Formats: sequence, structure tokens, C-alpha cells
Amino acid sequence: MTTVHERDRPLVDDEFRSGLRRFLTEHHPGRGPKDPAARLAWRKAWLATLFDAGYAGPSWPRAHGGMALNFTQQVIYQEEYARARVPGPLGTGLGIAAPTIIRYGSPAQRDRYLRPMLRGDAVWAQGYSELDAGSDLSALRTTARRVGDEYVVSGQKVWTSAADIADILFTLVRTGPPGSRRHGITYLLVDAHAPGVTVRPLRDLTGDASFCEVFLDDVRVPVADRVGEENGGWPLVRTSLGHERAAGAMNQAARYRRVLDELVELARERGRTADPLVRDRLADLATRVRIMQYTGMRTISDIIERGEPGPASSIARLFVVTVEQDLHEFAVDLLGSHGLLGRDDPHAVQRGRWVWGFLRTRASTIGAGTAEIQRDTIAEKVLGLPRDPGMPTDTTGDPAG
Repeated sequence: MTTVHERDRPLVDDEFRSGLRRFLTEHHPGRGPKDPAARLAWRKAWLATLFDAGYAGPSWPRAHGGMALNFTQQVIYQEEYARARVPGPLGTGLGIAAPTIIRYGSPAQRDRYLRPMLRGDAVWAQGYSELDAGSDLSALRTTARRVGDEYVVSGQKVWTSAADIADILFTLVRTGPPGSRRHGITYLLVDAHAPGVTVRPLRDLTGDASFCEVFLDDVRVPVADRVGEENGGWPLVRTSLGHERAAGAMNQAARYRRVLDELVELARERGRTADPLVRDRLADLATRVRIMQYTGMRTISDIIERGEPGPASSIARLFVVTVEQDLHEFAVDLLGSHGLLGRDDPHAVQRGRWVWGFLRTRASTIGAGTAEIQRDTIAEKVLGLPRDPGMPTDTTGDPAG
């Protein structure tokens, strides 16, 4: 099998698209098992298949196992990946921790962590949010006290996506004195299986437990697993959050192009496509999904040109979450009384997927930085408007997780 990395000449875009589509079709992993442990193994096997064939990490440098695709081919990759309906990344490391380690990590950290992360051999989860440090991330209280060549970490994180399956937690801790805010924050990589780490799943509106709370009780972390300097974690936060929003924008744009087609089919099944109001809302959503794609493309372009997504990534993030909420609200409207039925009800339309999506997207304007924080960032950093005097000077949008 000829892989991307075996080619000695740049791929023509059409050739790249057809080759990627053929690979995803021929190696499609099929329907995943329902058992959680079996499903995790199934997803890991798929990520390993991608990596081994040279089809993992479209934006990653080749030196770390990625594809180093140009702008156009990154867009093609996301489009084809969404079209194929294959499993996505595990955990939150690929789009958030990886860019941070690539830029700020030591050579030893890059060699140790990046390839296993990309191949799916190690699952990463983000430990940022705390009970009293959500959008005001610089108020976090989890402490790390240095003892010789180790830090002793104590505290609690919450809304941590995928912590229940994680091997590594990329975590923000306070190494400075109380009140030091952003000047006393350090970025640590914590072994999720280390003594003192306790993970407790949190059930949400959908009935699922995709978020967790994490308790850290005198967890020992080698100083070698600190990324950047002690008390110098704040610039790393900015990199992490910007790349999270950039990756989410492009991935969501590609996926919602397909979801919109399925919504049109739902309207057809419900006999509503002749209704001019329904047609108007579908046209509006189609326009906004196209804009979603363009804002995601702009963010990717900024990363390729400047190495960072910049504050404009907040535009993409805010636009994505409002579209996905509006789309699912409309879907529930189309369902009528069936919109009251959950996934476990035998009479639920399409096994309750639209109702589940409606419930899940209630949190969209909270995760990855609240909508309010995104609007503040856009106003101040993009439009140049005066800063909100009610906001701390070092606040940043903290993702749920």
C-alpha cells in the first residue's frame, strides 16, 4: 500500500482527495461495539491504522509523525474525514496539548509524547477547569509544591473530558503564592494512573458521562514533566486554547455539512419541506454552515502563516456553537411531540439522536470558553473596543475540560 509519506513529490489536490477517500473506504473500521472497553479498543485500533499508513495528523510536522499538509489539503482532509464517518480522535490532546508541546516542549518531551499521542497509544485529557476557576482560569487553586526533582500536586479539576479513559492529564497548577494569578501558573503533564489521582464521571443532561471530576491528592510529578518554565504557564494556556478553537472550528464545519444534509432528510420524512418557513430556516442554516467552513479555513490559514490562530479563533468558536445549537433546536421543532422522547424510548425518531444532540449542545456555549468570554475577546482583541472594566485583566476563556 502506498502511503502519503512514501511519495517523493507533492500531491495534487485532486489526487490527494481521491487517495484519502479510497483509503478511508477500504479501511473503514465498520460499526463500533457498544461495550465501552471494546469500543475504546476499536477506536485505538483505527487511530493506529491511520498513523501506520501516514494518514494521521494533517497539520502536524512530519518529524513527529504528521502529514504537514498545506492549507488546501487540510481542508480536503477534514471534508473527507467527516464524509467517511470514521472515529475521531480520543481525548483532547491532539488539538490542544500537541501544539503546545510542539512549540514549548523539550526535545525529550516531544520525542516521548507526540507519536504515541497521535497513534492513539496514549489518551490525553485536559485538566484546566476548577469549581471556582472556569472562565476566570487565572484564579485556579490546584497547587504544586516542589520537593527535589518532583512536584507534589493537590487540588481538584472538573468538567474534564475523557479523564475516565486518559493516560495523561495536561494540567495547570499554581506554583506561585496565592493571588499571583497568571504569574504563578505552571503547566504539568500528570500520569493519570499515578497514586493519588481519582477520577469520578459526571452524568449530564443526555444521560451520558462524558465529563469527569478529577481529584489530585499529593500526586508526585517529575520536574521533567513540566512544559515550559515554572510560573511560566500562562503563554502556554493561550496556545492551547487558540488551537482548541481552531481545530474545533474546522472539524465541526466539515461534520455539520453532513448533519445539515441529514436534517433536510428529516424534514422530508416529516413532510415539512413544502412549508416556506421550514425551507427558509433550512436555507439560513445552509448559509451559516458554509460561513462556518470559511471561518475555520481562515483560522487554519492564520496558523500556517503565523504559527498561532490568534484571537480571531474566538469568532470561529462562537459561530460554531450558535449554529449547532440553532440546528438542533430546529430539529426538535420538526419532531413535534416526538421531540419529548429520549434515546431509550422505542418510539423515538431515529433512535432519539436529534433530542440527544439538542440536550448535548446546551453546553456548547460553555465549553472551550463561554460565549460571553468569546464576545469579550472578539470585542477587545479583534475589534479594538475598550476592555470591560468588570473583567479581570488576565481572564481567558477556559474550556470545559
